[in-house]
Amino acid sequence: MKFGLFIPQGWRYDLVDIDPAQHWEVMSDLVRYADATPAWESVWVYDHFHTTPRASQEATHEAWSLMAGFAGITERVRLGQMCTCMSYRQPTYLAKVAATIDHISGGRIEMGIGGGWYEHEWRAYGYGFPSAGERLGRLREGVEIFRQMWTTGSATLDGKYYQVDGALCFPQPLQTSSAANRIPIWVAGGGPKVTLKIAAQYADYTNYFGNPEEFAAKTEILKAHCQDVGRDFDEITLTGNTNVVIADNRAELDEKLAAVTARMVQGGMSISDATRHVDRSLRTQPTVGTAEQVVEALQAMRTSGLSYAITYFPDAAYDRSTIERFEREIMPALG
Repeated sequence: MKFGLFIPQGWRYDLVDIDPAQHWEVMSDLVRYADATPAWESVWVYDHFHTTPRASQEATHEAWSLMAGFAGITERVRLGQMCTCMSYRQPTYLAKVAATIDHISGGRIEMGIGGGWYEHEWRAYGYGFPSAGERLGRLREGVEIFRQMWTTGSATLDGKYYQVDGALCFPQPLQTSSAANRIPIWVAGGGPKVTLKIAAQYADYTNYFGNPEEFAAKTEILKAHCQDVGRDFDEITLTGNTNVVIADNRAELDEKLAAVTARMVQGGMSISDATRHVDRSLRTQPTVGTAEQVVEALQAMRTSGLSYAITYFPDAAYDRSTIERFEREIMPALG
């Protein structure tokens, strides 16, 4: 199993209590650490502008600016976003940005892409909030534009949502010499009728998660879509995001989750809202618990087809001990 590491960028209140002037130092130090640690295949950020689950004045650093910064300070680790919202930037522009950063990085960019969901953020930035059908329609057309620009150097599409006429992308991404002949595309989301169908047609990687039964069910749907569009299912790598907290006992786990809750409260959330969010997004997650429980959960997911886990550690900006323990105790058990 391969592993990616989310870098704290503020979106999940994970830079609270750190002077904004020090944020880049915190993020870049962790990126350099991952780059120097061969066990980490990749580093990742989220593509969001406001904190979640509540918008606040706490920092949230922009994803593609970070991609360029990370590219300039690393040599080995691959660089991704989970996931870029198609409608936040014109796909022609985004394809050009990604190609440029691919050159800066020496050919290490991954394109994580999805339809987008954070309604408050959409409306605040003046994007409206179109229906799910329109958001996914834009996703489909945008990915087609990516593929054209990265494989031929030009894109032309008279679509329902995007109309482009000979948009050029030179220089081509460095990864045009790779097996995929372009920047790898990660289609994020597990929507059975549309998202997984888009993934079957365009994705080099999928990204969805859940318990092992849910993961296996989505995988079977993806296989059926691949058959429908004439795609070899084995060409697609199955990945998922997971939140990781490791504790030896319930008291230690409670203490670690209380620290996450406290940062959210300091960022402006009520104690009740923060507690509910932490209970839902962390306490009940399969990779939150003892080291043995985390290994067991990931082994079950691997049995269901997962081969690449993108991990988020809530305390990464403050303390690397959980990351280091994951490297010592979890990664070796999963090969």
